[in-house]
Amino acid sequence: MAGILAWFWNERFWLPHNVTWADLKNTDEAAFPQAEDLYLACPLAFCIFMIRLVFERFIARPCALGLQIQANGPQKAQPNAILEKVFTAITKHPDEKRLEGLSKQLDWDVRTIQRWFRQRRNQEKPSTLARFCESMWRFTFYLYIFTYGVRFLKKTPWLWNTRECWYDYPYQPLTVDIHYYYILELSFYLSLLFSQFTDIRRKDFLIMFLHHLATISLITFAYVNNMARVGTLVMCLHDSADVLVEAAKMANYAKFQRLCNLLFVMFAMVFISSRLGVYPVWILNTTLFESWEIVGPYPSWWVFNLLLILLQFLHSFWSYLIVKIACRAISRGKAGKWNPLHVSKDDCSDIESSSDEDNGPPPIPVQKHHNSTTNGTNKVHGTNGYLSAGAPCLDEH
Repeated sequence: MAGILAWFWNERFWLPHNVTWADLKNTDEAAFPQAEDLYLACPLAFCIFMIRLVFERFIARPCALGLQIQANGPQKAQPNAILEKVFTAITKHPDEKRLEGLSKQLDWDVRTIQRWFRQRRNQEKPSTLARFCESMWRFTFYLYIFTYGVRFLKKTPWLWNTRECWYDYPYQPLTVDIHYYYILELSFYLSLLFSQFTDIRRKDFLIMFLHHLATISLITFAYVNNMARVGTLVMCLHDSADVLVEAAKMANYAKFQRLCNLLFVMFAMVFISSRLGVYPVWILNTTLFESWEIVGPYPSWWVFNLLLILLQFLHSFWSYLIVKIACRAISRGKAGKWNPLHVSKDDCSDIESSSDEDNGPPPIPVQKHHNSTTNGTNKVHGTNGYLSAGAPCLDEH
């Protein structure tokens, strides 16, 4: 184990030439980021999860009820052992041949069986109230952490001159504000990682799980390597759009259509301008060029910048999805009833009005219904956020 740890923490990978871990030990004069500092994030993640449960129960739920958001879920399917066995063990979307077989076995017409499966699938979907509470919690955290980041960064020299991120690197002392910022962000994403197993189950579960892992890895990497200054810029930039997308989802659940539309447009503008404009011009410029000029490259520098460049490709893809959602919403809108969150269901599974093709009544012709169901499952998906923050329509960063 000692050999593995020595290999993993190899100074020639993590640190610039002629710098050792001993040089970055805490002293009476200055403190530097230490890997063991991040252990605090694990118990804090559990505390954040518990705070979330209390928040949703005593704050978000009363707000939802005050907005007349219904707590009851979808209509339950009639109990039937044969159909339940097919649903749980074989398929949730039976094809025409299986529907006809079940129709003969149960002496039910095909449309009744289709309706049963639709209602049964809907039973597994959370109520609008549960979705509102989850979005309100995320909105509250993102609003707090973004506000904190802006208030903290406006007092720092590297916000106004990004070259300050690299002067005296890696001997930049760790301040209490930076430590708090990193630990809180890391704890929140750890709580999201584990709460995925108790949250609303989405089709993009695996993608978001990997997204949260990547986010945690980037935050940890920047902290341990003492690239903390530029890391604060990345985190604050990515938090900016999350506030708006969660607010748009809340407005959608509360049926405030005009507010929802306005917030979605604001989200799209902020997301695209920050990810395709500010991020490459401001962040990548300093991590690639200014750091090369001031510090010079070393192995972990290449890894860090490779991850940030990959992140830029994801930004471009998510921006394309947002534009696609907006164009589709405009093309389908009638008489000013424009709802991008409803239209986006074919592009992003996390926009809660999306869950499946099951929300409307089934068409009468069996073959026609089957075809529409098949097409409805061909989703084009993107993730919210970013690798250090979530997919545009998801949560999720």
